Amino acid sequence: MRHFALARSSHPLPALAVTAIAAGLAAAVGGGALGVAAAVLPGQLSVGWLNDLVDADRDARVGRSGKPVARGEVSRRVVLVAAVISALAAVVLSLPFGIPATAVHLVALGSAWAYDLGLKATAFSVLPYAVSFGLLPVFVTLGSDTAPASWLVLAAALLGAAAHFVNVLPDLADDAATGVRGLPHRLGAVRSTAVAALLVLATAVLLVLGPVGPSAGLLLLVLAVVLLSTGLVLGRRPGSRAAFRAVILVALLDVAALLGSGIPPG
Repeated sequence: MRHFALARSSHPLPALAVTAIAAGLAAAVGGGALGVAAAVLPGQLSVGWLNDLVDADRDARVGRSGKPVARGEVSRRVVLVAAVISALAAVVLSLPFGIPATAVHLVALGSAWAYDLGLKATAFSVLPYAVSFGLLPVFVTLGSDTAPASWLVLAAALLGAAAHFVNVLPDLADDAATGVRGLPHRLGAVRSTAVAALLVLATAVLLVLGPVGPSAGLLLLVLAVVLLSTGLVLGRRPGSRAAFRAVILVALLDVAALLGSGIPPG
């Protein structure tokens, strides 16, 4: 039962989505998609477990459901051990892609851990998302012995920043009550929503100007607008993560477009 609770506390959807994005990027550059997925997934799980561990007391105070650590369904020590082992596994599984790629993955994980350990409550809360997402294509391309394209790194960083804003939106009130004041909390729900929308659209525009081209890029841009608009509308329901899921879907669409067009070296 405790193992099941640990699995439920690992944020499987974001972890699997980021893993799928990384694997898709690897396939687009001719790298080992399965190896990339094997390296990225445990790192993402470690970030989710650490987040639940650090937030356990705050989650308990506001009565968040679906938080096994806060509800005492799984030992905090077990979660800590799982987070550390998963992070180490991510680093070890990155080694076959070379020392530079492994170092980049380590920095990306360190950035994500820094968010969990305190940056989330500061005005710089968006930086770990931008850094970690931006480094994802760098890790993938270095592992495939190609130079990362600057536009791809920028697009990933913008998309990561957007994911931060929409992921925090449902928890603004609860976070404020427990002393968390990241950048979205300081901007407020309306301005944070507008910033997230602009960031997603900027990402799509980069792909239009990049390898996707104007014809397929225009379709991608329209789909991004539709998905984001739908996610933001559905995300107005209390506790809804629809907007975050919409951003992840846009990211997967971007990867699919890249698979069709190829990623030129930077």
